[in-house]
Amino acid sequence: MAPAAPFTAAEDKQWAMWSHFGGVLSWIPPLIIWLIGKDRGRLTDQEGKESLNFQITMVIAWVALLIVNSILLFVPLIGGLIGTLLYLALLVVQILFPILGGVKVNGGGTYRYPVNFRFIK
Repeated sequence: MAPAAPFTAAEDKQWAMWSHFGGVLSWIPPLIIWLIGKDRGRLTDQEGKESLNFQITMVIAWVALLIVNSILLFVPLIGGLIGTLLYLALLVVQILFPILGGVKVNGGGTYRYPVNFRFIK
């Protein structure tokens, strides 16, 4: 079986953009896009890794927040409020940053997430 043809510049930019936008849904779209496109386009490889790393970082953040929130529930009156505000803040980050990344890549640039552990290099 012959290897897939490389992406054109327009296709590369489009797939790179969708790797960020897909992160709004979950970690699965960036993973699929990166696995399919990493060998077909430099920008798709670069931005797919960036987006996937951010999604892995967010999964770790959600687990950490779950643990912290479980402890905060024992703080009378204010613990539940703080936990809820932290959940909302993390939700905004998980939605906003991938949208910003997709818009930036679609405009012809590259995007680095402000908070991102780079597990996949």
